[in-house]
Amino acid sequence: MSLDPKIKQLREFKEKAKLGGGEERIASQHAKGKLTARERIEILLDEGSFREIDIYVARHAGEFDLNTYHPTGDGVVTGYG
Repeated sequence: MSLDPKIKQLREFKEKAKLGGGEERIASQHAKGKLTARERIEILLDEGSFREIDIYVARHAGEFDLNTYHPTGDGVVTGYG
């Protein structure tokens, strides 16, 4: 069994995660004159130096309708650079 499909799936998930809440939320931030968290990180740090961690983290809560929206990384960008 090849690992290629699993690796492809992880890469696709990571690309989706980099969109944060999705194209609509990014457009909403830009409409308010704001940058996304990842865009601010790109400005603050040297190019290519940021290493994101916990991008695959997800919450497992059902209270207060928290199970209806599942942002990747639990809605937080963490890393070092």
